[in-house]
Amino acid sequence: MRVVVQDAPFDFGQEADAFATGRTVSGAIVTFTGVVRDVAGGLKAMEIEHYPGMTEAALTEIAGQAVTRWSLEDALVIHRYGTLAPGEMIMMVATAARHRKDAFEAAEYLMDYLKSRAPFWKREVTADGAEWVAARAVDEDALNRW
Repeated sequence: MRVVVQDAPFDFGQEADAFATGRTVSGAIVTFTGVVRDVAGGLKAMEIEHYPGMTEAALTEIAGQAVTRWSLEDALVIHRYGTLAPGEMIMMVATAARHRKDAFEAAEYLMDYLKSRAPFWKREVTADGAEWVAARAVDEDALNRW
């Protein structure tokens, strides 16, 4: 299991290939990448803040729970911080399991956690200024199903 919190961009293809290489027990590998999107139009940047140490510990704990709950062979979580432009990759999740259902469910669980509870604070910067992104009920509902 690997958890990475970084400001630098990551190479999705390289990360996915490294995660998948050498798997002989898993019958399924699921990957997901989140991208900074400009929903309302006019987004110049997304600023993401976190507390070093606390964030990594929280992500490691939730990834460990996913590994145990779905009997994963492995899991990967990469999340960026800093200033990101629309279209840039913000995060990646990968899971490896014997069966596809476990790999998909674990990946969804991790994505739902990252979207609603991971200790990151996001601020959208537009020509009109900057505004903190508020939690959304739909994201909490997605996490609560687990």
